[in-house]
Amino acid sequence: MITVAIIEDEPAVRKEISYLIQEETDTALIGWSDSVRTAVKLIEEKKPDVILMDIQLKDGTAFDLLKKLNVIPQNVIFITAYNHFAIKAIKYGALDYLLKPVDQTELKEALERYRRRSDNNPQWMQQLNMAQNAMHHGDLPESIALTSIHNVRIVAVHEIVYCKGDGPYTFFFLSDGSKELISKPLKYYEELLPAPYFLRTHQSYLVNRKYITGVNRSEYIVLKNKEEIPISSRRKNIVLTQLFPEK
Repeated sequence: MITVAIIEDEPAVRKEISYLIQEETDTALIGWSDSVRTAVKLIEEKKPDVILMDIQLKDGTAFDLLKKLNVIPQNVIFITAYNHFAIKAIKYGALDYLLKPVDQTELKEALERYRRRSDNNPQWMQQLNMAQNAMHHGDLPESIALTSIHNVRIVAVHEIVYCKGDGPYTFFFLSDGSKELISKPLKYYEELLPAPYFLRTHQSYLVNRKYITGVNRSEYIVLKNKEEIPISSRRKNIVLTQLFPEK
């Protein structure tokens, strides 16, 4: 049986999530809280298997709450309304989240991810800090968490040379010559690695502008390592305008 605690300050949302949990055959709600202050006591006394936690509470944020705990748990699934900056921050840290209103199928999938995850993720604190920093600092953080099949790798954004999409997957090519295969489409990362820092040259390519040295026949981007990245005919004017703006 999976024990669940809900940390949510909107009564209607809390009631709906409680109902969804009761519909699951192997979960049990062991308590709820609507504030940072009371949630600390609930989590430390009840030690729930899963914590469903709103990002913004009435007396602080989920990150404020986690800092107050004696041991920071790795079993948090964040809950958020559709807030552009909050969701981007969560994605930068590769953290698990559910959108309000919470859907039964999405809750099932989140609980299944909990069942499959490793008991100890050494990157967890770094992922939390990345998300928190991204909530408050600009469009592009210093680092991003990439979740591959086997692990989570924290990568400095300036080390990403380019990304190549392959259906539901994305390859990250890094400045040290290594690459990572991530089970998310390129479009997912186009939002997280936005212009003007990164340039979408083709349906399958997203390029870090700092590694671009030139253009070959208006058909290829040339990188510092002499590699050539194709420019699609549909994007040619946009790409050339961004690289060579009229003075």
